[in-house]
Amino acid sequence: MVLGIDVGGSTTKIVGLSTKESCIGMMQVEAKDQLTSAFGAFGKFTAAHGLKMSDIRQIVLTGVGASYIKGMYDIPTKRVDEFLAIGLGGLRMAELDSAVIVSIGTGTALVRAQNGNIAHLGGSGVGGGTLQKLAARFAGASSFDSIIALAAEGDLSAVDLKLGDISKEKIGNLPSEATVSNFGNLKDAATSADIVRGMVNMIFESVGMMAVFATLGDNIGDVVLIGSLSVIDQAKDVLDTLSKMYPIRFHIPPDAIYATAVGAALSEF
Repeated sequence: MVLGIDVGGSTTKIVGLSTKESCIGMMQVEAKDQLTSAFGAFGKFTAAHGLKMSDIRQIVLTGVGASYIKGMYDIPTKRVDEFLAIGLGGLRMAELDSAVIVSIGTGTALVRAQNGNIAHLGGSGVGGGTLQKLAARFAGASSFDSIIALAAEGDLSAVDLKLGDISKEKIGNLPSEATVSNFGNLKDAATSADIVRGMVNMIFESVGMMAVFATLGDNIGDVVLIGSLSVIDQAKDVLDTLSKMYPIRFHIPPDAIYATAVGAALSEF
């Protein structure tokens, strides 16, 4: 058994692979610090699956919080590069051989994965941390659940300026629903839900366009979205709009939030 553990700032994802093809389970644990989160995830996962220490031959850590952990009990423990884990996990979860993997967590990282070669393309400080703090400051929504709930109720027409708002004609390949200016049509009567929906839209449009730029001039036409924000329903709507403008196939795999932990475990096989 190999455990892959993706240690974030306060949230840890853990998966267990009995073979390269067989996953016994996935779990997410939140705590106030990296050590509590990581060890809590280990304890909860092993208890849930009835695992003994002797059942685990290797623990593979990754993520920004992995540097705080020197070892876990007497089990062989090592760290792997997070970009390697993103690439391996993104391909596995999407069942693809090549893709640009976009990991959107606190910030955003882009990784190109093809024919066993995995390279970090770059990234952005725009991500879940951006959404969380802006939503708390301007909409009073501090929890991820409340942010998702507000976004589902919001109306983008009260926030964003679309091409159809300012032109009766099509411009290039842009559909009428293409955003001309994020928050460029912010109305005085806009609600907190409208504002949060606009924040979500702005983040996914920014991240989606980074992915589009990363594929220009490349032979890769698939983009895989993973990470904590991939579960937001509006992500698919934004990416579907972008796919109408550019020859890109966007994928959001089931259980995409666990992709990096899966990739960490896969690196051991």
